[in-house]
Amino acid sequence: MSTMVSPCEEKLVRLTQEEIIASTKVSIQELEELKNDHSSMLGSLTATLKYLNRSEEAGLVQEKCSLLHKAVETIQLGLGEAQVMLALAGHLNTVESEKQKLRAQVRRLHQENEWLRDELSITQQKLWTSQQSVVQLEEEKKHLEFMDQLRKDDQDALMKVRQTNPQSYSDEVYESKIFHSLQTALYKLAIQKAEQGHYETAGLLSKLVMEDVEKTLGHDHPVIATMLNILALGHRRQNNYKEATRLLREALAIREKCLQKEQPLVAFMLNNLSVLYGKTGNYAEAEVVCKRALELKEKVLGRNHPDVAKQLNNLALVYQNQGKREEVEICFYKALDIYQTQLASDDPTIPKTKNHLAHFYLKQGKYKEAEIMFKDILTQAHEKEFGTAYDENKPIWMHAEEMELNKVRRFPRPHFRNVVSKKITIASCFPIINNALCGLGALYRQQGRTVAADMLEECATRTHKQVVNTPQLIEKHTEGSGLNTGTHS
Repeated sequence: MSTMVSPCEEKLVRLTQEEIIASTKVSIQELEELKNDHSSMLGSLTATLKYLNRSEEAGLVQEKCSLLHKAVETIQLGLGEAQVMLALAGHLNTVESEKQKLRAQVRRLHQENEWLRDELSITQQKLWTSQQSVVQLEEEKKHLEFMDQLRKDDQDALMKVRQTNPQSYSDEVYESKIFHSLQTALYKLAIQKAEQGHYETAGLLSKLVMEDVEKTLGHDHPVIATMLNILALGHRRQNNYKEATRLLREALAIREKCLQKEQPLVAFMLNNLSVLYGKTGNYAEAEVVCKRALELKEKVLGRNHPDVAKQLNNLALVYQNQGKREEVEICFYKALDIYQTQLASDDPTIPKTKNHLAHFYLKQGKYKEAEIMFKDILTQAHEKEFGTAYDENKPIWMHAEEMELNKVRRFPRPHFRNVVSKKITIASCFPIINNALCGLGALYRQQGRTVAADMLEECATRTHKQVVNTPQLIEKHTEGSGLNTGTHS
């Protein structure tokens, strides 16, 4: 808003635009009155001048009339300037009003632009999903064409043999060979679809394989166990845990009957069964089965095998659901010790286990132990991407604590760009890092360090949004993370 400085008793007084306009209007009124007074006086003197006879008096009146004329002209000039000031003030108000309208339009356009960007992002995501569906359908088409061609080739081969030497082989032998090749193709295709997560298709193929195998080889065959396991995984995906448990127990019984009870596949199926028991809330039974799987893996693979550590993690989660805190901590530390001694230092399984342990400490109110774990995860991830931490190369949690100390809520953009742009947030470690950011943020908030908590949570939200809006990164993250189908026979 414009202001004006006017001298008054040797002091400077600042006037606002409204005060200037009000003062101008008052001045106009006073000038109008003064003009009227002067005009009245001038009229009186002009009338008097007609009746004066002596020249001296006439000259004096004439001089006064001249002075009054000049005063009236000056007053008229002042009135003109005042009117100009009022007109200028009105123009400025109009300009300011137009400026406010333009600002409102800019804000509206900015909001519409953001909305359009969000819509574009969603549309791109849908397009990518559609493209993936097309690729999957093309793959299924190729498999079906392969099976059809296989059937035709086998039939052609059989016809040629019959034509060249009708008595050398019986129809029954060749028909069994054709059947076996088709059976193998269906078996492999069912396994492939299960590993790709297409459980509905895999279930249909598994039922076909089971029907054929039961007719020729009987029910108690490892192939039947594999197909039952695939069906169980499909029911598990549909949250039909009761039927999944039944199928998996039947598959486990066949495995134990056909193979030795100390086979690794038995341990894998025991682990899957313990997961299903946990899903249905039967934690006591889940603990028994999980312990049995752990003992079997330790016996077959050795106590320091990474699969043993994975089973310890699963057992820790079972204990956690039962509130057995000491056992949870022991299992997590045993698993972590195996991973650190058997795997590479940058293997994502290590920070994943630390993350589980840190969140366990957080739920128990052991903030000091949880804070150490969270910071260790973030520091190691930072040093993996940016090198050793120092004053000019600090992990994200150090920036957060500095902001908390200085009570500064502005996000450090350069560092954020580094965190978002590097592979640390978009490779296989992304969920672990994001969970660590959220966990440490929750811990800070519990301790009243809200500025640091806000920064970490904002970073976690933005990185998660970037990965979700980038399909290639999602594909990279999900690559190789399929469920164990127990397909080895």
